[in-house]
Amino acid sequence: MSTHAARDLSRHPAALTPRYRSSILRSPTQALIRLPDGPADRHGPTFGHGSIGALDHDLIQNYTHGGAPVGERVIVHGRVLDEAARPVPNTLVEVWQANASGRYRHKKDTYMGSMDPNFGGCGRTLTDEDGYYRFDTIKPGAYPWPNGGNNWRPAHIHFSIFGAAFCQRLITQLYFEGDPLIPLCDILQTVPHPSDIDMLVAKLDMETTVPFDSVAYRFDIVLRGARSTPFENRKEGN
Repeated sequence: MSTHAARDLSRHPAALTPRYRSSILRSPTQALIRLPDGPADRHGPTFGHGSIGALDHDLIQNYTHGGAPVGERVIVHGRVLDEAARPVPNTLVEVWQANASGRYRHKKDTYMGSMDPNFGGCGRTLTDEDGYYRFDTIKPGAYPWPNGGNNWRPAHIHFSIFGAAFCQRLITQLYFEGDPLIPLCDILQTVPHPSDIDMLVAKLDMETTVPFDSVAYRFDIVLRGARSTPFENRKEGN
């Protein structure tokens, strides 16, 4: 039996939010069928330290082809915590993002923003014993998306956090403090409460900023409880 407090799903984005037009087709129209958990769902398979490369956390270097990627160099770092603010160690954290022009390295991304031959846009790392993680990367650019109007996505980085098994996965997005597109984004506004939106905004961290190199942003991820980070997963994913 679980000892965790029940997740307050009212704080997380609903599956159906008509302002975000794609959710109309993607949200379920019938009641979900819950499948019982088995040992493999709770304990494995999972990821090991040996599968992480030395540069996997460094998006500035892990796809370079003889040059440096274009754009503002940033450090994104923080801790993964449980509902009691205890660190969650050995957790696989994955990120993916657009480049400085607002374009993903994906064949279906047709935005006119330039491709960067030295930037892949993907990284991963394992949290240390203090639940700490860090990525060195390029600040992603904003880009337009089809939602029935003049819609732009703020600069953001997608995050995936795995639990003790691959089937235990939480997904969210990081935004950057001070971005004027945040209150205009129809996807981000699916988070019901402004205070929870603020929890998705990484804060400028001058103590970790490296002079003449990279600006740092702090983004702690809380898995459960009253200070839980909003996640995109539907009920069955949590």
